[in-house]
Amino acid sequence: MRPSIGFAAVKLLEDAGCSVDVPAQTCCGQPAYNSGDRGTTRDIAEQVMAAFEHYDYVVAPSGSCAGMIKAHYPELFADDPNLLPKAEALADKTYELTSFLVDVLGISKVDAAFSGTVTYHDSCSGLRELGVKTQPRKLLSSVEGLTLVEMNESDVCCGFGGTFAVKYSDISGAIVGAKARNIEEAHTRTLLAGDLGCLMNMAGKLSRDGKTIEVRHVAEILAGMTDEPPIGAPTAKPAK
Repeated sequence: MRPSIGFAAVKLLEDAGCSVDVPAQTCCGQPAYNSGDRGTTRDIAEQVMAAFEHYDYVVAPSGSCAGMIKAHYPELFADDPNLLPKAEALADKTYELTSFLVDVLGISKVDAAFSGTVTYHDSCSGLRELGVKTQPRKLLSSVEGLTLVEMNESDVCCGFGGTFAVKYSDISGAIVGAKARNIEEAHTRTLLAGDLGCLMNMAGKLSRDGKTIEVRHVAEILAGMTDEPPIGAPTAKPAK
């Protein structure tokens, strides 16, 4: 959906001295898990565990994907003595991107510049399942020219919630409406977050409301990779 996030994540990891590989893989299984389809989720999870078995660390530029693996894979295989150790081993070495950079590698600054003000949304999975809050802010504070302005209720859900937004669209719409008002009242040029689902949801609402606030993944700013249009913006002018 947003390849530039993956390229930005790889750049940040390589700049930090990591050797990065991207094995063949599938979805982490969270959509099926959230829909109650445990059988499909287990099938997907087994593929993921096999794909990442031989790596030292697994890093995701997404709190929801990392949270699924770290918090829910051990639950998913709790009754399987053969697969539970593999699920636990994968969980132990899986991290959200900014958490890995700060908490594991000890990175405190990045070589990037961004001219303007930004506000930051704390995605639910990253914040509540993984404790990701100070890490992205610490790294953003080192970006030359960037000023972070905290919005009101930055840690309140944006209303996406994966399949929640489909099942309960009216409730989801009300939640993202409140979030959009808080974003607008921060009076910044750019909105950042660490989860693409949240970013797409908020970008969609801001666009429908006619707002010009740019929406980007935090990794793009930290890596200095902002050539791609903001999330939800046209990628090219339509032909006449």
